[in-house]
Amino acid sequence: MITCDFAILPVGCDTSGCKDYVSAAVQVIKDSGLNFQLTGMGTQIEAENLKELYEVICKAQEAVFEVGAGRVYTVIKIDDRRDVKNRTLNKKIETVEKMLD
Repeated sequence: MITCDFAILPVGCDTSGCKDYVSAAVQVIKDSGLNFQLTGMGTQIEAENLKELYEVICKAQEAVFEVGAGRVYTVIKIDDRRDVKNRTLNKKIETVEKMLD
């Protein structure tokens, strides 16, 4: 399982608000059927392979352009762990939470 944390940031827009851009990008991710978690600073997503992951991020970035951004800055962090099966976003959180008890 590949997990990814990413953010797509519109640059040079007339307003400091990003909700229109974020909602367009998140709709693409939602429509993809991949598991994701929206956070206050970005989006986390799970994919079976890099091709699937990059395809969704590419479409999400295009959606931000379609809303009207003339330039976007995209930050992507990927954890491609192959030594453990089913290492989902939730499993990562559970592991740390167990250590805190």
